[in-house]
Amino acid sequence: MADASYPDELLYHPDHDWAKVEGDVATFGITWFAQDALGEVVFFDPPAVGTTVTKDESYAEVESVKAVSDVIAPLSGEIVEVNDALGDAPEAINDDPYEAGWMVKVRLSDPSEVGQLLDQSAYVTSLD
Repeated sequence: MADASYPDELLYHPDHDWAKVEGDVATFGITWFAQDALGEVVFFDPPAVGTTVTKDESYAEVESVKAVSDVIAPLSGEIVEVNDALGDAPEAINDDPYEAGWMVKVRLSDPSEVGQLLDQSAYVTSLD
């Protein structure tokens, strides 16, 4: 399992999801805090490419040895890529939540939503 970390270059949703925004596409995943709370992830049920996601709403499920949990979209848009490797190796979400454990890439439909996310400092403060 990865050590606790919250990269500076990411933006964070209060529900423990992260977004890496590059132009009009954002990569989504769950934070170290979320994967630690879930415990060992055993299954990721991704949405299909082309699915529309809405900020603050569930877009996927992650199953751990403890529970099945919704994954919340930090931003709105259309899924343009899914991390298919998680189908065979969902433990990557625990081992490397920010690189190998990314979940989906989304073409943003409302870039103004980016300003509503937390920076690293504000997110870490929210955990206390």
